[in-house]
Amino acid sequence: MVGGPLSRQTTFRTRFAPSPTGPLHLGHAYSAIFAHDRVRAAGGEFLLRMEDTDLERCRPEWEAQIVEDLTWLGLTWDGPIRRQSDKLADYMARLEPLRDLLYPCSCTRADIRAALSAPQEGVAFAVYPGTCRGRGMESRQPGDALRLNLAAALDAIGPEVTFTETGPAHAGTHRIDRATALERIGDVVLSRKGEEIVAYFLASAFDDADQGISHVIRGEDLFDFTPVQVILQRLLGLPTLVYHHHALIRDDHGKRLAKRDDARAIAKYRTDGASPQDIRRMVGL
Repeated sequence: MVGGPLSRQTTFRTRFAPSPTGPLHLGHAYSAIFAHDRVRAAGGEFLLRMEDTDLERCRPEWEAQIVEDLTWLGLTWDGPIRRQSDKLADYMARLEPLRDLLYPCSCTRADIRAALSAPQEGVAFAVYPGTCRGRGMESRQPGDALRLNLAAALDAIGPEVTFTETGPAHAGTHRIDRATALERIGDVVLSRKGEEIVAYFLASAFDDADQGISHVIRGEDLFDFTPVQVILQRLLGLPTLVYHHHALIRDDHGKRLAKRDDARAIAKYRTDGASPQDIRRMVGL
């Protein structure tokens, strides 16, 4: 259910940003309720965003199901739903200030698609070996991806790059160390021309700034992604946010829930007669 108009003066504004590629499960419910309750208690604003840059897998019917499930859980959001698929051309255009830090990459489509996806628990960034790093932008061909020359980017923003984390597992101020970033992150893919594919972390950086997000609240499986977003924020002159990575909801074997776990989908619990309060109890809220 959509609430009132957004207020740019709000000091605490967060978002729930699912990808409409499948049903919401208990892990999503925990993250959405946790963020919603926390920001509402502080008198802030809660936004809903569809991170639907994967045009092959995202479906309108999944978005409709997400909205229905969140409404059933009793969550409300402020302002209209933002869809990243509506902003793809804008994201590409806004890369222009980084032109001198980018280079075209003609590596395999599968490799590039994997690099554009959100990180998953237990899966580190596939650090690029630099095969195409010597190419200039004038050599870009249709279908080439654009990679960020991370070493040059870190030189451009200087040695002190930090962000604040308030989650229980990583609380404190984190400094992004150059050597560690080069070793663990490398030259990430930002976009692929022709297919209008944009990296998850790039679209999120633009959206968070555009929507005045102050706090990002999400699962701890995305903590390792945060330095990439912070680096991009600094490069693009965007504000650095406060991050809170919460614990994950796991099954009886300790495995993180995923969209493939349809047996734990919110819609199925609803069909079986569960109430929103039942869901809150199941996820410890």
